[in-house]
Amino acid sequence: MADKLKLSPKELRELQLCELEGLTFFDSFCRKHGLTYYLCGGCLIGAVRHKGFIPWDDDTDVLMPRPDYEKFLELYRKENPSQRFVLLDDSDANSFSGNIFAVLTDTDHTMVKDYQEDMDIPHGIPLDIFPIDGLAEKKLARYMQYFWVMVYSLFRAQMVPKNQGGLLAFGSRVLLGIFRNRKTRYKIWRFAEKRMTRYNFEESENVAEFCAGFYFMKKVYPRELIYSGTTEVEFEGRSFLAMKGYDEYLKIPFGNYMELPPEEQRIPHHEIIRLELNKPCR
Repeated sequence: MADKLKLSPKELRELQLCELEGLTFFDSFCRKHGLTYYLCGGCLIGAVRHKGFIPWDDDTDVLMPRPDYEKFLELYRKENPSQRFVLLDDSDANSFSGNIFAVLTDTDHTMVKDYQEDMDIPHGIPLDIFPIDGLAEKKLARYMQYFWVMVYSLFRAQMVPKNQGGLLAFGSRVLLGIFRNRKTRYKIWRFAEKRMTRYNFEESENVAEFCAGFYFMKKVYPRELIYSGTTEVEFEGRSFLAMKGYDEYLKIPFGNYMELPPEEQRIPHHEIIRLELNKPCR
């Protein structure tokens, strides 16, 4: 496996400005079709704290309520509005990107992440699109929902969860060893997806980000906080959407997000092994 790139401040800034183009295109598509999305994670913190990218951030993330997320996938596949911005959503058994959420990738540039090094996909600059789902209210039902999230994540990503050891890693290796066929894995994660999304987003009291990783999947958000409408936020001199209750939303996973982290943590967190901003990947 190739070594992770160490980007200079100039290279990181050039990457961020390329990522801004993908975010702008996505924003235009969603506004055109009346789809709800929100800046989230580092993008949202950056908008609130820096009016743009966090200086050391190396990616862009957006969040969509499950109904809007599914509508976006449907419309984008149907319209195919751009040869440059390609949707990767593993919609059939023959497509595989290693992600458990949809990605809009900008093929005017080349960027390869470590876990995707050998994959036959367009290695462009990604915009990660996370769905947010209705959460079961009863304790046992919620634990079962978390179980299906883990099954979904394992068989869609088709790799042992990163930074996880012990029983979870062992069990993941065993299951992937038993179910080796890609079509079988596809059927399993599709079934698990139906189980984990069975609670209607618009009728649930609480919601959760199941596709954003193990830390975030157990964070509980009141639906009214997420679905209370949108507001415009400034990001790199442009205007994008956030939920009106973004302050309360950010405090749930990040606490005092306005406080800068220790200096040693101010580094990019994605494993980029190749970056050629002047070379199209298509």
